[in-house]
Amino acid sequence: MKWTDCRIVAFDTETTGLQAYNGDRIIEFGAVEFFLDENAEIIRTQEHQYLINPDMPIPREASKVSGLYDSDVVDAPFFESIAKNLWTLLSDAILVAHNFNFDMGFLRSEFARVERVWPHTRAELDTLFLGRLYMKLKSYRLEKIAAELKVSLENAHRAVHDARACGEVFLKMTKNFNAPISMEEFLDWAVAVGPPPKNAYIHLGDHGLPEFSQDPHKGVPIEKHPDYVQWMTFARVHEQETWNYRFPEDVRHWASRWLRSRLSDGTMSAARGGTSKDWNLDPRPY
Repeated sequence: MKWTDCRIVAFDTETTGLQAYNGDRIIEFGAVEFFLDENAEIIRTQEHQYLINPDMPIPREASKVSGLYDSDVVDAPFFESIAKNLWTLLSDAILVAHNFNFDMGFLRSEFARVERVWPHTRAELDTLFLGRLYMKLKSYRLEKIAAELKVSLENAHRAVHDARACGEVFLKMTKNFNAPISMEEFLDWAVAVGPPPKNAYIHLGDHGLPEFSQDPHKGVPIEKHPDYVQWMTFARVHEQETWNYRFPEDVRHWASRWLRSRLSDGTMSAARGGTSKDWNLDPRPY
């Protein structure tokens, strides 16, 4: 399968603060769908933009960033009114965001409030991570990467404008840094999270998240035990006078890529202790 056959959905959120699981809410969601030809050229795009009533006052500091005030969202719908639309939009697509874990954390928190799970996706990737991986810049803010790649970004910190720039940055990166066309090679190039391979150890659970299939953590999302996932990448067993890997190569490869993506360096998250404080994605609600 070619990754260019998939819908590309670049998205962004504006929020009341930085704590997705400690009371902060989304006040704006913006996304742009990109439909590509076989050469990764854009055939057409479609914008999706929603102001959202957070059911709480917007702090002054958040308004300074987004330019959104209480008066802008007072008549906007609550998240529950648009949850189905957003869930459908994100489903079965390659998702792209700048600092992906941050935006996904807020969406997951909002979906959980209305009893919706994270949708099944084709791949999830981060242009911040890609910038650090393939470019040498002093700053990896979206506007800096966009300027370096000659991508227009007007009205920064409004969700749909940031989403469009993020999507165009991603597509420029695929060309400038020689992204392979096959889906599996593309996932490695992007260090992206895709569905786990068919195996007896990890599967997509009812929450739309990878879960352990066997004890000691059977049925638990793997993000709750990143230390165990890391162990799976190198664990060996002594058989017939030789040490063999305990888990199949495709599982180890997928787990390694998942760890790199979800426990990336910098301010997003850090693979230090495996506690919720080390994660931008706080696993506690799950």
